[in-house]
Amino acid sequence: MIRPATPADSAASIPLLFLAMQEIALKLTGHNDPLLSMPIFEALFRQPGNQYSYENTLLYEDAQGIGGLIIAYDGAKLDALRKPVLDHIERSLGHRFQPEDETGPGEYYLDSIAVSPASQGKGIGRQLILAAVEKGKREGLDFAGLLVSTANPDAQRLYERLGFGIVKTVDFAGGYYYHLQKVL
Repeated sequence: MIRPATPADSAASIPLLFLAMQEIALKLTGHNDPLLSMPIFEALFRQPGNQYSYENTLLYEDAQGIGGLIIAYDGAKLDALRKPVLDHIERSLGHRFQPEDETGPGEYYLDSIAVSPASQGKGIGRQLILAAVEKGKREGLDFAGLLVSTANPDAQRLYERLGFGIVKTVDFAGGYYYHLQKVL
């Protein structure tokens, strides 16, 4: 079942989020140890009005528990959603990292997608992506978009099978990514 997340889902969701974006999370927090960064993201997940909030998260849950997540939002809101993240990290850790903009107006941005290792190979990632795309359609956006590492051809193939196509290559947070989009 795919459902919206609640603040109470933070403990189960943050390890999944780190599967998707650990390298970026560590850059944002300035730590090399995920165990030091995870509490920051748990706090952000429980709060409304930010990029990594439960408000922007859909979860896949079955009898075994939460097996996957997708965080997605209107790209026009990136600055407003990112500012509380950067401010919270700076207040908590005294560190400020300013990543490049990875999305913009008109795009429903699929920020982070992860499936637990125990749940992989069951089509859960596909279901989460399709659910997020439908949500973007309901919100009236023109495109769904995402970044995928140029070093991750398996994920790129999944997105292309779902109708996404490469629109450009970008440098983001020190890595190279394909920006893919799908018309909604």
